[in-house]
Amino acid sequence: MFPVRFETEATDGLARAGTASTHRGQYTTPTFMPVGTRGAIKYLSASDYEDLGAQIVLGNTYHLMLRPGAETVSTLGGLGKFAGWGGLTLTDSGGFQVFSLNPSVDDDGVTFRSTYDGSSHRYTPEGAVDTQQLLGADIQMVLDVCPPLPSETSVVRLALERTSAWAKRAQVHHKRTDQSLFGIVQGGIDVNMREESAKRTADLDFDGYGIGGLSVGETREQMIPALAAALAHLPTDRPRYLMGVGDPASLVEAVNLGVDQFDCVLQTRLGRHGTALTSVGRVNLKRSEFTLSEDPIDSACGCMVCRRHTRGYIRHLFQVGEPTASRLVSIHNIAWTLNFMTSMREAIVEARFAEFRQSTLAIWG
Repeated sequence: MFPVRFETEATDGLARAGTASTHRGQYTTPTFMPVGTRGAIKYLSASDYEDLGAQIVLGNTYHLMLRPGAETVSTLGGLGKFAGWGGLTLTDSGGFQVFSLNPSVDDDGVTFRSTYDGSSHRYTPEGAVDTQQLLGADIQMVLDVCPPLPSETSVVRLALERTSAWAKRAQVHHKRTDQSLFGIVQGGIDVNMREESAKRTADLDFDGYGIGGLSVGETREQMIPALAAALAHLPTDRPRYLMGVGDPASLVEAVNLGVDQFDCVLQTRLGRHGTALTSVGRVNLKRSEFTLSEDPIDSACGCMVCRRHTRGYIRHLFQVGEPTASRLVSIHNIAWTLNFMTSMREAIVEARFAEFRQSTLAIWG
């Protein structure tokens, strides 16, 4: 494994601004990783990622191992080269998608059926490592068990135990010295189990730490204590990654507790259906009130979409079923989120994060 060196440049309370250094490059934090599920962010290309200023993009192991196959991606140079993307990449283990398919689970691994053709597949912690080594991302995640919430205590406990055991197996099996490996903390919304899982995962000394199994059905009020309990027992010299979270209120609350990086499909999912993230909250661009609007999506945003196009034009595109509409709003939402992360970083450096958090929650809370 290649340790991800994390240097804290400024703190404001528990919130921190830093730089994480991987084998192949650096990324500044707090950071948001757009999700390129099948090797591309929906409606975007690698040149779009560059123009938007993304530092690191996430690929979905579950989908890529089924289509086109990890061996194919490896033959074509690894995920970054395959996608024409020169920035950093992270692959999840695919566990979240696998467990959403009601697989057959035992202590050794999981058996599941492909969402594409119904074929049966066996997946183990070692198999997840092998697959991601072939995909060749700069950072890979261990295979974990992500229970839905709410779940019985016994279900969350079993998920914690298997996640911990599988993390040890993944660490032993991982061989690529140019690829970092992150462990994952589970434990549902139970504070004691979150603490236990964080301690056990930290004891394995991973290159970084993901916090999984949150934002899967619980409220934000339930999420925050569980997240805080985990973070209190994770090393401060490694990145902390809250998985699958991307709404502005949760982002600012998590950074307030010491989280460094995030990923989410929310930005493009909203964009495909005409909802924009803006400085005044969500805006549904399909509404008839925007038919004659000459305003940009967000007058406070400097992205290429807001510089060039009006709400009236974008509404028209949605009304006639033009796919360009989804592309434009998706680009805006990702640009807006990346700028939001930059603004958080600046607020931390300038010791005004409490004010930034309060103003964010006033709009998004």
